[in-house]
Amino acid sequence: MDPAVLGTRLASSVLSPLVKQLVTRDGPGAGLVDRPVRLSGLVSFRGEKRTLGEKDVQRLADRLVREALDSPGEPPFPAGEQLLVTTTLARRLLALGDLDMDDVQAVRLGHRELARTLRREAPAPGLTADAAYFLDSVTAWACLHILHFFTQRSTFVARTLVEQSRAQAELIAKVDALIARTPPRDAQDTAFETRYRAHLAQRHNRVTIFGLGLHDSPDVWPLDVAYLSLEATRDARPDNAAGEAARPQETTTVRVDARDAFDGHDRVLLRGEAGSGKTTLIQWLAITTTDRIPYVLPLRTLIRASGLPSPAAFLTGADCPHTPPDGWAERVLTAGRGLVMVDGLDEVPSADRPRVRDWLLGLVRAFPGNRWLLTARPTAVRPHWLAGDGFAELTLAPMERRTVDAFVRRWHKAADAPEHEEPLLDALRTKPDLSQLATNPLMCGLICALHRARRGYLPPRRKALYDAALQMILTERDRQRGMGGLDGIELDTEDQTELLQRLAYSLVLAGRSEMDESTALTLLERALPSVPEAARQGDAPTILRHLLLRSGVLRSPAPQVVDFAHRTFLDHLAARYAVEEGHLDVLLGHAGDTQWEDVVRMAVAHARTRERTTLLRGLLAADSTRMTLLALASLQDASAVEQEVLEEVRQRAAALVPPRTQQEAAQLAQAGPFVLELLPGPDGLTDDEAHAVVTTASLIGHEGSLPVLKRYRAHPSLDVRRQLVGTWRRFDAEEYADEVLAYVERDELDLTVTSEEQVRALRTMTPWARVDLDGAYPLDTFMDALDPGATRNLTLTRTPYLTDLRELHVLRALESLSLLACSEVRDLAPLSSMRLRHLTVFRLQSLTGLSRLTSLSTLGVHQPIPGDSLAAALPVAAPLEELTLGEGATDTTGLAGLADFPHLTKLNLASGLRPLGPRDWDALATHPALSYLSLTGPLLPPHGPPTDLPGVRDLVLFLTTGAEDVAGFAQAVPSARLVLVFGAKNAALAPDEAYAELFPQAEVIVHRRES
Repeated sequence: MDPAVLGTRLASSVLSPLVKQLVTRDGPGAGLVDRPVRLSGLVSFRGEKRTLGEKDVQRLADRLVREALDSPGEPPFPAGEQLLVTTTLARRLLALGDLDMDDVQAVRLGHRELARTLRREAPAPGLTADAAYFLDSVTAWACLHILHFFTQRSTFVARTLVEQSRAQAELIAKVDALIARTPPRDAQDTAFETRYRAHLAQRHNRVTIFGLGLHDSPDVWPLDVAYLSLEATRDARPDNAAGEAARPQETTTVRVDARDAFDGHDRVLLRGEAGSGKTTLIQWLAITTTDRIPYVLPLRTLIRASGLPSPAAFLTGADCPHTPPDGWAERVLTAGRGLVMVDGLDEVPSADRPRVRDWLLGLVRAFPGNRWLLTARPTAVRPHWLAGDGFAELTLAPMERRTVDAFVRRWHKAADAPEHEEPLLDALRTKPDLSQLATNPLMCGLICALHRARRGYLPPRRKALYDAALQMILTERDRQRGMGGLDGIELDTEDQTELLQRLAYSLVLAGRSEMDESTALTLLERALPSVPEAARQGDAPTILRHLLLRSGVLRSPAPQVVDFAHRTFLDHLAARYAVEEGHLDVLLGHAGDTQWEDVVRMAVAHARTRERTTLLRGLLAADSTRMTLLALASLQDASAVEQEVLEEVRQRAAALVPPRTQQEAAQLAQAGPFVLELLPGPDGLTDDEAHAVVTTASLIGHEGSLPVLKRYRAHPSLDVRRQLVGTWRRFDAEEYADEVLAYVERDELDLTVTSEEQVRALRTMTPWARVDLDGAYPLDTFMDALDPGATRNLTLTRTPYLTDLRELHVLRALESLSLLACSEVRDLAPLSSMRLRHLTVFRLQSLTGLSRLTSLSTLGVHQPIPGDSLAAALPVAAPLEELTLGEGATDTTGLAGLADFPHLTKLNLASGLRPLGPRDWDALATHPALSYLSLTGPLLPPHGPPTDLPGVRDLVLFLTTGAEDVAGFAQAVPSARLVLVFGAKNAALAPDEAYAELFPQAEVIVHRRES
């Protein structure tokens, strides 16, 4: 949405005063006429003239966004993202005061480049495509007004007049030259341009989307709803070090917004695959360009005339019903005000392309200063075809997943089919082969249409989907556009498929994804005799050129190189040929190779019943988990299977799916992403099975895992919920938070945050009561993400920016705090005013101030305690009920002073402590309230402690080897009523009954860790 287009939603009379608040007001006079003023002195929230606080800027951004959402018409983005859009817009506006430039530089930069600078300072945090697009547009709109306000300042005007007077002679000369070249525009031209732009808006503001014509729904969208901000790639030379000679062969590929195609260039050759959005981009530019006069020239129409049009015939060639004033088009181009967009070089016969080039270059040279855009498929002309004439080359990039998601949502909204939206999005994530197809608007539209036509399901077997897709892109689309018979070649789907599958099988056999053009020609020469209709229309080079240019399946990513546009089509076609040739042994011989996974599955789909039986039995004969699961997955693509084989596959797979333990889950995950299609939902599963299924999907960590995990987001089991929360780090932070974490019951759950993306996502989530932050984040970054009234438990790990604990005082609801390896924390005393109940410290610089925390009931210390007594450093005045000691805590103190904590009932002696001496055991034995004791294996003395521990009722033992002397210790706790035994990984624990015999008076529970 261009700022000019956004202005149709936002009333400038209402919102311009809001933006003006960001700029300081000048007093009388025009000082500083000889030097510019830094931006930090001009914005109202920086410098000496501060009138707005950061909260005021936040409120201003909120009103800007609300005005746009409340305006009539289609909402620009989902209302649920309003808060994040507002917050990011405020950050961008605040970034104005931090820019290292002055007002003159800002004005010269222009509003678009200034907006891009602000975007870099405050990037959009994982918004949907619609919301990010709106945010970028409103940023540019605000910059437009801000620069306008700068130019009205008295100092700016005075300083500019000085500069202008110095250059007046040069300016007059340039104006005179311009007048000599360009007759002045008269009222007749202006009136016509108004009518012409209205015609462009009416004609090009709607775009046909494949599949929307089904079931009587419209097959066109308004362009402001349909347009997606696609990306393009271009080669850019890296910056050379000083003194180094430029080496033109060294280039890097960079991604740019396709809307910014003309940044730095007035001449662009835009390449894109079939259906990638080239024509739609031209339509967008036609209705949003305000500083130039757009011409949309479709070559497939122009080439039918006897000659390509002169400027005077541009509108006639573009089927415009309006008649311009005499000489208008030439006046526009002579003044350098034109945007000439020539669409579809690939849609003219190859023999006519040199003529198109000569015509275009003739116009470019005759009318310098205009902008020129030519579109073509990637293989229509050689690389750098127009580079020598100043044309930059861009290539439309495949759609990323966020853009695909935005397309799917818009498609279903336009089709009024919201019930099918989420199931299709889940299918695109779960099925990698399907997502590989959805890389451009054409294929996305096809998939949406097929999914909706079958009432929320894609064709039950993938073969049908791929066949439908091939039919569409190989022949139907060109026929719908009247493009049959280009270059005298017209091949039906079956003939093209027959040729393409031989190339595909050759690539799969070689284990490669691309081949030399000479190899492709050799294969086609051998294949053409068996495809007589193709042989009749041309030789191998001619047919290969046609397939590269028009098929949409085969392409040339580099000179003399051929590959397939989609890996899915490669596997599908290779499998078809392998079955036709009877190469079942070859398929089975490669079934263990993950690169052949989909080839084998599609071969089962293409095979006849007897061949299918051979393939399935061959997979089962391998007698491995992966091959059994591959056989089960292949059943989904099979139309008919012998009953005996069907039952055998199902019986073998039933022992694997669903997994029942964590060990089985780990083994199942190793089979690969295709397992995700086999995992069941939670209905009918035990809690252990549900936990194992979620673990499998988590370990696979593929984007297809997300739909599986979503099915379990309301599961009540704590283990399942912990697994769901713990696997957040493997997925897109914003998306996982929205689709999984937002639905998980949070009782007893900690949310662990380990990346900046997760910190940003935390800001937008309903507040969590228990948060673990792990990483080096600036204090204001993570404090902004915490809710002061909701955060009760906070763990900070490896946070070097935390120095003064008074910064935590804003967390008024905080009850429990853990400070782990926070290297700059030196004084704990500021926590004394927070009335904390629980504190854990680990590897801090110092324990200074700990004794002042008199509100604690639980304390954990995992570092050496200074002094010769626990009471010297720990808060003896606190009502401590539980104490945990580890990592050398008792190196100098032992357990001396334990009696100074009379309320203590639970003591945990963790790993890293020195062995207990006789005085330590005496301290345990004589403590009046201690009834719970937890020990690690190394602390268990041979033959038991020197004294009994009669007060211990609950005993927890963490055994590291299983060889510890539990028997000797058992005699020292005659009053124990509950004994928990935990074994470390690979610990050789005795049988459960052996531990039960040692503690006959107690309930004994043994927990063994799976290896």
